[in-house]
Amino acid sequence: MKRFLEAFQKYLRMSDLSLIAATLAVSAISCLMLYSIASNELIRRCDMGTVQTQIIASVLGLVVVIVLSVLDYNKFARLWMLYAPLALGLVLLTFTGLGYQREGADDRAWLAIGTFYLQPSELLKLAFILTFSFHLSRDEEHMNELPHMALLCLHALVPIGLVALQGDYGTAIIFSFIFAAELLTARIALRYLIAGIIAVPAACLVAWNFLLQETHKNRILVLIHPGTDPENLEYQQDMGLAALANGGTFGKGLLDGNYVVVPEMHNDFIFAYTGQVWGIIGSLIVLALLVFICLKVLTDSLGSKNLLGRFICIGTFAMLFAHSFMNIGMVLKVMPVIGIPLPFMSAGGTAVLSMYTAIGIVNSTRCHNIRKYRINYEAEPD
Repeated sequence: MKRFLEAFQKYLRMSDLSLIAATLAVSAISCLMLYSIASNELIRRCDMGTVQTQIIASVLGLVVVIVLSVLDYNKFARLWMLYAPLALGLVLLTFTGLGYQREGADDRAWLAIGTFYLQPSELLKLAFILTFSFHLSRDEEHMNELPHMALLCLHALVPIGLVALQGDYGTAIIFSFIFAAELLTARIALRYLIAGIIAVPAACLVAWNFLLQETHKNRILVLIHPGTDPENLEYQQDMGLAALANGGTFGKGLLDGNYVVVPEMHNDFIFAYTGQVWGIIGSLIVLALLVFICLKVLTDSLGSKNLLGRFICIGTFAMLFAHSFMNIGMVLKVMPVIGIPLPFMSAGGTAVLSMYTAIGIVNSTRCHNIRKYRINYEAEPD
């Protein structure tokens, strides 16, 4: 028992406890918000079962963080042949009869397994961060040679293309953020950077003319010309803004009973409900916690002792930042509604577990950077 306690204390000293504490704080707020929605019976799809799922996913997530922090990220990044095909295979299953389109969603991005629903793209994000970081760390010296850059781009295009074919354009954007952030962190040549800047508007033009459905186009157009939407696609965002205004400075409280009901208020629009319950003060607290989490992950990347750890942290930072920016942007009506959950806040077991898994991997890069704990995989001076 004494040795166990000593090992546990050593783990605590190595871990980024403030990062873990911040994620748990956001999860606690999430569970309170979902409990409020369920107790007030505001929407049919959020009941006490939803609250229980969120609590269980958060507790399991903490366990995953602890386990992954002890394991060496250098080792399991090299096991990409095991988890990458599994993640890709699960995404491909969504194109079969097992694929499921969740109520209120535009995309067929879930797997229906009995009464359990799994969103494979969440697992694919983690696999992509690990595999692309591993690929880039091994090829950084030669990445600006055309064959190597072509392979790096192909590596990213596979998951981006798959989730886009699902109709999940929001997740495709998240993958693109991760890809761009890791490349920019590496020693990318100026010519590729210029080519990328030129390619972005061209890709947007192709997507607008050949990929996006009319509903998706209208969601973008109403942001430019508000009040001109014949399909009333602005309704959800207008109600989200009304919910924020209804909360005032200090909010209506958990069990007030006089709330503005917003579609998907337990999921994509949970930030609007938080503002309604706890007012602008509560919204700012959630925002501050999310900013802190992103900055801590970014700080851990700067302290990494090898390229693999640095790229993993940068990829995780890009994922968390993009999720937070796009989700809150939807609520504030400065971004189109594209179904991106708010990290650790939105209801959904798969999303919560995937976010905690990413934090666990980041914490592993921190734990295994300590001199006396590291295994020297490459000839780098400490």
